[in-house]
Amino acid sequence: MNKPARARESLRGLRALVATLLLFAGATAPAQPEPPPTVQPVPATGIGRPIEENPAWDRTLERIAASVVSIDIDQTRAFDTDWNQSSQATGFVVDAERGLILTNRHVVTPGPVVATAIFQNREEVELRAVYRDPVHDFGLYHYDPAKLRYVKPAALPLYPEGARIGTEIRVVGNDAGEQLSILAGTLARLDREAPEYGIGKYNDFNTFYIQAASGTSGGSSGSPVIDIRGRVVALNAGGSNGAQSSFYLPLHRVLRALQLIQRGQPVPRGTLQTLFAYTPYDELGRLGLKPATEEMARTAHPELTGMLVVDEVLPGSTTEGKLQPGDILTHINGRLVTTFEPLEDIIDSSVGATVDIAVERGGERIRQTLPVGDLHAISPSAYLEFGEGVVHTLSYQMARHFNAPVRGVFVANPGYVLGAAGVPRGAVISSVTGKPVATLDDFVAVVGALPDGERATLRYSTLEDPKGSETRVMRMDRAWFPARQCRRDDATGLWPCQDLPAPAAAARQEPAHTTFAASADKLASGLANSLVLVGFDMPFSVAGITERNYHGTGVIVDASRGLVVVDRNTVPVAPGDVRLTFGGSVEIPGKVEYVHPLHNLTVVSYDPALLADSDIRPAKFDARELQPGEPVTVVGLSGDSRLRALATNVATVDDVVFPLSRTLQFREANLEVATLVNSPTDFDGVIVGRDGRIRALWSTFATEGMRESAQVSRGMPAAIVLDTVEAARSGKPLFSLETEFEAMPIAAARKLGLTADWVAKFESRNRAHRQVLAVARVAAGSAAAEALQEGDLLLAVNGETLNRFREVELATQAPRVTLTVLRDGAEKTVEVETAALHGEDIDRMLLWAGAVLHAPHRAMSIQRAIPPQGVFVAYFSYGSPATRYGLFAGRRIVEVDGKPTPDLDAFIAAVQGRPDRSSVRLKTVTWNGSTGVTTLKLDQSYWPTWELRRTGAGWERRAIP
Repeated sequence: MNKPARARESLRGLRALVATLLLFAGATAPAQPEPPPTVQPVPATGIGRPIEENPAWDRTLERIAASVVSIDIDQTRAFDTDWNQSSQATGFVVDAERGLILTNRHVVTPGPVVATAIFQNREEVELRAVYRDPVHDFGLYHYDPAKLRYVKPAALPLYPEGARIGTEIRVVGNDAGEQLSILAGTLARLDREAPEYGIGKYNDFNTFYIQAASGTSGGSSGSPVIDIRGRVVALNAGGSNGAQSSFYLPLHRVLRALQLIQRGQPVPRGTLQTLFAYTPYDELGRLGLKPATEEMARTAHPELTGMLVVDEVLPGSTTEGKLQPGDILTHINGRLVTTFEPLEDIIDSSVGATVDIAVERGGERIRQTLPVGDLHAISPSAYLEFGEGVVHTLSYQMARHFNAPVRGVFVANPGYVLGAAGVPRGAVISSVTGKPVATLDDFVAVVGALPDGERATLRYSTLEDPKGSETRVMRMDRAWFPARQCRRDDATGLWPCQDLPAPAAAARQEPAHTTFAASADKLASGLANSLVLVGFDMPFSVAGITERNYHGTGVIVDASRGLVVVDRNTVPVAPGDVRLTFGGSVEIPGKVEYVHPLHNLTVVSYDPALLADSDIRPAKFDARELQPGEPVTVVGLSGDSRLRALATNVATVDDVVFPLSRTLQFREANLEVATLVNSPTDFDGVIVGRDGRIRALWSTFATEGMRESAQVSRGMPAAIVLDTVEAARSGKPLFSLETEFEAMPIAAARKLGLTADWVAKFESRNRAHRQVLAVARVAAGSAAAEALQEGDLLLAVNGETLNRFREVELATQAPRVTLTVLRDGAEKTVEVETAALHGEDIDRMLLWAGAVLHAPHRAMSIQRAIPPQGVFVAYFSYGSPATRYGLFAGRRIVEVDGKPTPDLDAFIAAVQGRPDRSSVRLKTVTWNGSTGVTTLKLDQSYWPTWELRRTGAGWERRAIP
């Protein structure tokens, strides 16, 4: 079928599904695809192999152990090459007096990060990102030494000269933060090329790496590589899956950066926006290296086997057209340069100036004077957060992957707004509403002026087609999510945010006229003016629902009030944005009016005045039951609003039987639905009889099977549809017995003690349905849960013998009913208070610590017998405290610091006003009743608390301090 709406949402849908399915799992899932199988950054968890040590190594390791720390990292926002995620790595103290810890760049991360260091004695200190190199895989954190009470770590000295072939080394890291992991190795190469982690990922370049014959694994990112005297000779960074080898970053540039930071000075980093490759002499000869030049280089550096060759020149750079791939670098500023270290030494010392470069190109010597750019200036240090998405200026790292100039706005996370528009992660936006956007500030100037609901055309390119471009239309959101610009502050290590100014009020949409296309099918043409394409976007995953973008066919049931009925696989919940397309040419906003609490139906509304004098007609219904073999026609709309029709026959009318939802989402029950012969699979809509009246909706039902979400199409009876519309109009409650039944053949009921008198009553009641309804489950916390038991046979309601779902539903439309049941072979009469249900669905949500919280929804109590108490965790964001501390979807929070939290009000009262980075103790209950205690440290900087509440004017968002 055609729902959920957009395949382009598959990545975000998969991430949402994984997050929600964690309620049945015990661990987090990776927030992004794994690196390629050949070479990867050292993973964040695992176990190192034990080694036998000699006494000298034992003394060294004992001395340095207190200086090695485990680092918990929460990347709070997707940024540049990284997704937001939580992970763990290693670092080590390089300045105990100033509190500086060295680790990898991909541990400090290029974007906003919250990190904590855990020393070997389990003392914990907060970390602040001090420096992340724009290119090389190292960075520095700062901690407050005064915060350490029980451990006094010593600084480990950096000794880049100690990296020599044959040197015996140890890599000291952590095993998931639980213990020290020590691995042995021997340095084998000093001139290995930087490892490649894949397209679109962080990759180091313009440096050698050191290769060792050892298999570092598990929590080793950022581990020190030490010699027998305890000196750090390299920084652990990557490993190969295909061989027992590891890759370490040399420390020459690391030591320079550390010394500058220790002196309180900035770390200049220059760039020619050019990548060089170390190339052996045999290949250099084929490139045209002069023999005299080779002799000069070999004489100057007999230990080397090659020179540097231009590999890439970034388009749009000042170097473009002056250097070319294949150029052999010989001199800079008159100095012979054959390796990366002297190259970078000169370039880093020349930021804002020029350098004289000599290269050989095809045997010809060429000299160029080139300006040296600021590498920090082309590394983004700000981002815009709007509509749940994150964008920033394209980085040098990603520009390399695109082979494009360093300009445009990079989509780090599409979020709600860009994702709904079909703009993928990794897109580079070049214009908005026709205006070029070379930088983030350009983008903010255009997008910041868009009011809520305003549309804007985007032009962008992707990694798959970097030279081409695509266009999409996004709809701005200023309601569900804040819009704010955040800039890095190296003094605090935070990325403080400033809300964008409120835009001008949105202009009222002008009325528009539309017509409806005729069809060769007479029945379809008669219904064209009564069908509308309904689109629905969910800003949050709630109520166990993981997909967030839908579309389907709606039926106009009241043209004067603008009421449309759809299935709950098109509009599954109340929180979201509704759009209705009439005649394939006019799109207007809608609003959720009523979500049926029991059945697969929702009523939405629109403003009829926006359709001018368009010929909109309410559909006509025929509430008679469909019969097997009856000829019918299915009429509906495809995803492009084309009118579709298919003549067929009713195959069966059967009870709906769907498995229990693993994600605790709505599941249809207590209903008879129609199946069709050769039914349509590419559109939904209505089932009509020969007279053109609607006999049923041809609806899609969400279900699950084999651990995957699925959807099936069935005929929803017209009588149920009409009742739903009346409930939406009147606002009256629907009384529910809060019980799921299953049909049991009379023969089977006899074996349970059904008497001959009752058999006669059931047979005379309905000769076509020789069945008895048995209680399959009752909703936890309901009155029925006290009066009924699973397996009870329902004999009568208020003295009337009933044996069909619809009959029972109609007979129980009162605050209290009398039931006659057969239990354990004995007949019993019980009084049951029904539940008054309304169609508001979820009308309040709380965003707290990166989790989406709301009151427990009905599917939990009816499917899994979960009491409607506490606060339900509907979803969690990666890189948030909820992820870090295991506050997974599907759990209920029932206590905060020992105080019961039976509802959202109690929960808010218990958590509001708490300072940033303070801890709370949560008592949680899983879907199967397992109780646990979770401690969680708040992050008010990146994960403040917001409440969203549905009012008469729509959804309102407010901050809770």
